[in-house]
Amino acid sequence: MFNRPAYITALVISVLFCSHSYAEEVNIKHENLILNANLQRIDEQPLSGRVALITHGTLAHNQMEIISTLQSLLTDEELPSLAINLSLGIDNRHGMYDCTTPHKHKHSDALNEIDLWLKWLKDHGADEIVLVGHSRGGNQTAWYSDTHPNNAIAQVLIAPATWSEAAARENYEQRYNKPLVSAFNQAKQAASDDMMISTDFIYCADTKATAGSFIDYYRPDPRFNTPTLLLETTLPSLVIIGSEDQTVSNLPEAMAEVHNANTKTLLIEDADHYFRDLYADEVVEGIIEFLDQL
Repeated sequence: MFNRPAYITALVISVLFCSHSYAEEVNIKHENLILNANLQRIDEQPLSGRVALITHGTLAHNQMEIISTLQSLLTDEELPSLAINLSLGIDNRHGMYDCTTPHKHKHSDALNEIDLWLKWLKDHGADEIVLVGHSRGGNQTAWYSDTHPNNAIAQVLIAPATWSEAAARENYEQRYNKPLVSAFNQAKQAASDDMMISTDFIYCADTKATAGSFIDYYRPDPRFNTPTLLLETTLPSLVIIGSEDQTVSNLPEAMAEVHNANTKTLLIEDADHYFRDLYADEVVEGIIEFLDQL
């Protein structure tokens, strides 16, 4: 007689023993915060050689589908990875950022945290770091490599954020039905640590944010535009674009203006911003082919 529960248990055990990946959460201390990340190694081998350092998107986390899928698929290709959780000012943060939590974090905080984790990887045996970032994390990754051009051997930017001052104003007004300039001027007139009450910030309506946080995310700065950061980069760079991406819909046109031999693009037909299912396989195939050519 077929025993379905026993069969499922046996199947799960079989998968676990056949798997050649080994995942664990690791932590480091930064100022008054604990930072955490998911380390995916090959078997239980110590880190050595090439490792990918992965940064997630806006207010997200390292267990979201695109990040966990990337880690799993990269392991299949014998490439270990470290997917970090940006703290966003929260001690030992996990999961999506709760919009009811006052925002004290800054876009630029990510650069320091990426640097801390990169140093952690090198201290633990990694010789070559490949930076990987998705969406806003792609912009933060490119911004980091722009200021630390010799710390990694390459970067892969998956649907990285674009920006223009006009688009930022328009997007804010469409989302919140009010002008960005009013909130921005309010923030400029306040002290950096002053808390703005009942403000609209990033994806969070009617929330709280410090004036310094608001200014850091909304100040006019061409570095928010990832293609601008790639115009003169010396770091081998791959930008992966989904043809059906409605979140960064102007990325193909923006990247067409980047004429830099160090930068390549990969367009994945029919993929949206999150490259679900088989599109993730295409992302990883593109990453491995790109790295093989270094």
